[in-house]
Amino acid sequence: KEFGHARVTDKYPQYPSLGKWVRSQRLGYKKYLKDNASSSMTADRILLLNKVGFEWECNNSQSWERSYAELTSFVKEFGHARV
Repeated sequence: KEFGHARVTDKYPQYPSLGKWVRSQRLGYKKYLKDNASSSMTADRILLLNKVGFEWECNNSQSWERSYAELTSFVKEFGHARV
Protein backbone atom coordinates (compact mmCIF):
# COMPACT_ATOMS: atom_id res chain seq x y z
CA LYS A 1 0.00 0.00 0.00
CA GLU A 2 2.73 2.46 0.92
CA PHE A 3 4.45 2.26 -2.48
CA GLY A 4 1.48 1.34 -4.69
CA HIS A 5 3.16 -1.71 -6.22
CA ALA A 6 4.63 -5.09 -5.36
CA ARG A 7 7.84 -4.58 -7.30
CA VAL A 8 10.54 -5.39 -4.76
CA THR A 9 14.11 -6.08 -5.75
CA ASP A 10 15.99 -8.89 -4.04
CA LYS A 11 18.32 -6.35 -2.46
CA TYR A 12 15.78 -3.96 -0.98
CA PRO A 13 17.73 -1.58 1.30
CA GLN A 14 14.75 -0.31 3.31
CA TYR A 15 13.59 -3.81 4.24
CA PRO A 16 16.44 -6.29 3.72
CA SER A 17 14.48 -9.24 5.09
CA LEU A 18 11.68 -8.52 2.60
CA GLY A 19 14.22 -8.46 -0.21
CA LYS A 20 15.56 -11.85 0.84
CA TRP A 21 12.04 -13.27 1.10
CA VAL A 22 11.14 -11.94 -2.37
CA ARG A 23 14.27 -13.54 -3.81
CA SER A 24 13.30 -16.82 -2.20
CA GLN A 25 9.79 -16.62 -3.69
CA ARG A 26 11.16 -15.94 -7.17
CA LEU A 27 13.61 -18.83 -6.93
CA GLY A 28 10.88 -21.13 -5.61
CA TYR A 29 8.62 -20.10 -8.47
CA LYS A 30 11.29 -20.90 -11.06
CA LYS A 31 11.81 -24.33 -9.48
CA TYR A 32 8.04 -24.87 -9.36
CA LEU A 33 7.78 -24.16 -13.10
CA LYS A 34 10.46 -26.81 -13.72
CA ASP A 35 8.62 -29.36 -11.54
CA ASN A 36 11.50 -29.31 -9.08
CA ALA A 37 10.49 -31.24 -5.96
CA SER A 38 12.70 -29.06 -3.76
CA SER A 39 10.47 -26.02 -4.36
CA SER A 40 8.33 -24.85 -1.47
CA MET A 41 6.18 -22.86 -3.90
CA THR A 42 2.59 -24.00 -4.35
CA ALA A 43 -0.22 -23.06 -6.71
CA ASP A 44 -2.03 -21.43 -3.77
CA ARG A 45 0.97 -19.28 -2.93
CA ILE A 46 1.31 -18.25 -6.56
CA LEU A 47 -2.35 -17.20 -6.62
CA LEU A 48 -1.94 -15.16 -3.43
CA LEU A 49 1.18 -13.43 -4.72
CA ASN A 50 -0.43 -12.74 -8.09
CA LYS A 51 -3.43 -11.27 -6.27
CA VAL A 52 -1.26 -8.51 -4.79
CA GLY A 53 0.51 -7.88 -8.10
CA PHE A 54 3.76 -9.67 -7.23
CA GLU A 55 6.31 -9.34 -10.03
CA TRP A 56 8.02 -12.64 -10.69
CA GLU A 57 10.72 -11.02 -12.81
CA CYS A 58 12.10 -7.78 -11.47
CA ASN A 59 12.99 -5.54 -14.38
CA ASN A 60 16.70 -4.83 -13.98
CA SER A 61 16.55 -1.90 -16.41
CA GLN A 62 14.70 0.06 -13.73
CA SER A 63 17.51 -0.58 -11.29
CA TRP A 64 20.01 0.36 -13.98
CA GLU A 65 18.12 3.54 -14.82
CA ARG A 66 17.88 4.51 -11.16
CA SER A 67 21.59 3.87 -10.66
CA TYR A 68 22.40 5.87 -13.77
CA ALA A 69 20.32 8.78 -12.46
CA GLU A 70 22.22 8.61 -9.17
CA LEU A 71 25.51 8.59 -11.04
CA THR A 72 24.58 11.65 -13.12
CA SER A 73 23.53 13.49 -9.94
CA PHE A 74 26.86 12.57 -8.36
CA VAL A 75 28.76 13.84 -11.41
CA LYS A 76 26.82 17.13 -11.35
CA GLU A 77 27.59 17.60 -7.67
CA PHE A 78 31.23 16.46 -7.57
CA GLY A 79 32.38 16.90 -11.16
CA HIS A 80 33.63 13.34 -11.65
CA ALA A 81 32.46 9.71 -11.80
CA ARG A 82 35.14 8.17 -9.61
CA VAL A 83 32.92 6.29 -7.18
